[in-house]
Amino acid sequence: MLRYVAGLAAVGLLAVGGAARADYEAGKNALEAGRPAEALSEWRAAASSGDRRAMLALGRLFLKGVGAPQDYVLAHMWLNLAASRGDAEAAKERNALSARMTPQQIAAAQDRARSWRPGPGSVFRDCDVCPEMVVLPSGSFRMGSPSSEKYRLDNEGPVRRVRIGYAFAVGKYEVTFAEWDACVSDGGCGGYRPSDRGWGRGKRPVIEVSWDDAKGYVDWLSRKTGKEYRLLSESEWEYAVRAGTTGPFHTGGTISTDQANYNGDPAGGVRMIVQMPSLVRSSKSMANYNGNSVGGVKWVYRRQTVPVGSFGGNDFGLHNMHGNVSEWVEDCWNWSYAGAPSDGSAWESGDCGRRVMRGGSWGSYPWFLRSARRLGVDAGLRGYSFGFRVARTLAR
Repeated sequence: MLRYVAGLAAVGLLAVGGAARADYEAGKNALEAGRPAEALSEWRAAASSGDRRAMLALGRLFLKGVGAPQDYVLAHMWLNLAASRGDAEAAKERNALSARMTPQQIAAAQDRARSWRPGPGSVFRDCDVCPEMVVLPSGSFRMGSPSSEKYRLDNEGPVRRVRIGYAFAVGKYEVTFAEWDACVSDGGCGGYRPSDRGWGRGKRPVIEVSWDDAKGYVDWLSRKTGKEYRLLSESEWEYAVRAGTTGPFHTGGTISTDQANYNGDPAGGVRMIVQMPSLVRSSKSMANYNGNSVGGVKWVYRRQTVPVGSFGGNDFGLHNMHGNVSEWVEDCWNWSYAGAPSDGSAWESGDCGRRVMRGGSWGSYPWFLRSARRLGVDAGLRGYSFGFRVARTLAR
């Protein structure tokens, strides 16, 4: 009996969204109306988002040669993918099909299943304690802020076009205390259990973590899953937060405390600066800012983190890219983008004792949350507004 591995290399456990369900139903209706080729197309779209019913349906179409030429290898691949997502009926049909195939055909089908990748927008998790991930498409964007953007700093330029010529997966949320604690319980993360300052653990983003700590977490996650997890590069992070937008925030020209968790106290915006002066080493003109007009349109100051997913996501489906916790990325600190990579890779030269942080936090004024805003922070520093999210490399 052949041994099938449920955790195929492509993805782990996928969450199916409304679009995938609609595609599946459209395919079902097309097949019932006698349009098998249309059904094939609709089910391919649903399968790319992880719909196991669509995978089973595709396996049956290719097995019977309906809507496409009969192809045992493709039939086996789709049945195997559905089975790996817990579909017992697909597993039974796959095993029956295996008895009719040569060992070479089965090997080819298994190779295809392992190399299959979800389409952009797909959401998956590689294990039950792993972060939920969103697949982002390849693309290009203009990185940095124009000189006309209010409260920009010189280190946000020169503006340049960055081309990310590959799909990759990004954490839907910041890494949570629950996910960090799972790492510690499994013998990873150096056994370090950061304080939650009494705010709660669980689904709140992990805090009090340095860049070095974040690297320890992604190393553990890579070992646990056998996949390549890492921190985002700075350009990947800005590509991810913008999600096709060009303004100061992915919400447009302004942001409110109904949309993000940040410092909405107009009288106390300097507290973070006073308490954590290392945060502002990258700003040469901090004293020039006026906290009364900084792009925020509603003032609420929660004074702590909130559970991840408390606010809506951007157009890529990523949450809390603005505020809640400042996020470590891979890159070394540089005072401008002169000479920076333009292919999505991390900048691994410069002041590597400091690393880049992005996004602003619960304690930041809204101008800290701008999509182009960046800070250089000591890599070993732990702060009660410091967190991170992860990326996963997909096949290029």
